[in-house]
Amino acid sequence: MDKNNKLSVKRQCELLEVCRSSFYYVHQEVSSLNHELMKLIDEQYLETPFYGVPRMTAYLRSLGYLINSKRIRHLYQMMDLHAIGSRSNTSKPHKGKGHTIFPYLLRNVEITRPNQAWSMDICYVPVGRGYMYLAAIIDLYSRYIVGWFLSKP
Repeated sequence: MDKNNKLSVKRQCELLEVCRSSFYYVHQEVSSLNHELMKLIDEQYLETPFYGVPRMTAYLRSLGYLINSKRIRHLYQMMDLHAIGSRSNTSKPHKGKGHTIFPYLLRNVEITRPNQAWSMDICYVPVGRGYMYLAAIIDLYSRYIVGWFLSKP
C-alpha cells in the first residue's frame, strides 16, 4: 500500500481485498501503567490465586494506585486470569434436545509410540515491558515439543 501511488487508497484496498479501515488503523501500545499493573497482578496472583477482580483492585489501591475495577477486569481478561473459586459449571449437559456430548477419545488409549497422539497448549509469558503468547504442540509419548510459536497479542 502506498499513499503516493496513482491509484487511490480505496482502489488499492479493493485490489488487495483488504478492508480500508485496516489501512488507517494505528495499533495502540499497552501503556506503561498497564505493564506495571500487569506485573504486580502477576506477582500477587502467584501468591493468592483466589483473588478476583474486587480483591485485586483493593490490593492495588492499598499500594497507592488510583484505579478502578474495570481496568483490572480488562487486564485479567488480557492475561487470561481467573480467580480460583466456584464459577458457572459449563460441564453439565444442557437439558434441551439436540445436546451432543463428545467423548474424550484418548481415555482408554494406551500411547505406545511417538506421533500417535499430540497435544497443544497456549500460555501467557511476561517478557520485558510486555507479554507474549506461547503456543506449543507436544508429542504425548515422548513429551517432545513438535512445534511452537510465539506471538504478540
